[in-house]
Formats: sequence, C-alpha cells, structure tokens
Amino acid sequence: MDVKIDLANIIIETKRLSLRMFHESDLMDFYAYASVPGVGEMAGWPHHKDLETSQRILKRFIEEKEVFAIVHKEHNKVIGSLGLHDSWANDDKQLQSLRTKEIGYVLAKEYWGQGLMPEAVEAVIEYCFQILGIEALTCGHFTENRQSRRVIEKSGFVFVKKGRFYSRQLQNSYEDLKYILIRTQ
Repeated sequence: MDVKIDLANIIIETKRLSLRMFHESDLMDFYAYASVPGVGEMAGWPHHKDLETSQRILKRFIEEKEVFAIVHKEHNKVIGSLGLHDSWANDDKQLQSLRTKEIGYVLAKEYWGQGLMPEAVEAVIEYCFQILGIEALTCGHFTENRQSRRVIEKSGFVFVKKGRFYSRQLQNSYEDLKYILIRTQ
C-alpha cells in the first residue's frame, strides 16, 4: 500500500551527510553530477546534456517533495539524491497490504566507493521505519550495477525476484533485481 509522504521540512543528519529537500540554488551541484555519462544511466535515465534538463528535473523534485538532496557536510555540496517513491510491492499480492516505499538513489561518480550511500540509505531506513511508520522498503538495481547491489546488501535488504525494467528515457529494457526490507518491530 503506497504511503503519501512530504519531505519538505525534513532534515536527516549523519556523520558526513545532511539529507534535505532540494533548493533552486542546488542547480549547479545537481547538474555537475547528473551530467556525467554513466551516472544516470545506472539508474535508468540519460545523463543531463544541458542545464535546462537539470533545471526542469530539479523543479519537479522540489514540487513532488519525495526526493532528498544528499549534501556532503565537509564540502557543503550536493553530491547525490535519494528518493522515496511508489514501490513495486504495491502490485504484489503477498506484499500489497504493507505500508511501503521504494528507495532510489544516485551519487556523484567522484564519491563512489567511500561508503556514503550506505550511510545515507541506513539513515533513511531508520527515519522511514521509526518516524513515518513504513512497514517495508523496497529497492532494485540493474543486474550490471554492482555498486548499487553492494549498497543494497550492506543495508540489509533481501533479494525477492528478478524483473524487467523498461526505461522510456533510454528506450531500452533492463533485467533488474528487486529487494525488500521489512520492519521487524
């Protein structure tokens, strides 16, 4: 069962990161990582070829209020995003009664391999389970996206099934792996 959320006034702090809503002033940081070839493609969208694309998507993030900007505290810079979206579990007869959200994330390439995304995901898991009353979180990755798989495994998600994801933006179909994390209390 989908849960409506509004992250507009939420800030989640970790040791190295601050997760907050995007602001219009984040445009250049957003474009800096979203325009790098290979970053968006790992999540099913083409890298941004111009500033106008980033501006349009940033505006949507701000309006929809379901995507955090990931700010690196030391550099005071937006280095990625983490969204809470409608879950594939809403269409699964065994899982659709659970209050569920899907986690999706992207991180600037220069910050890969530093444990930042698991840090962000774990903080959001805690927030979702303890504050929002979410009963299960889902996520997934394309089979070739080993970095995302490592984040998912480190965060305690359990593999559920293989699927197919069609990216309209990339006009391609990808095999993906779907995972779930069910709240234990």
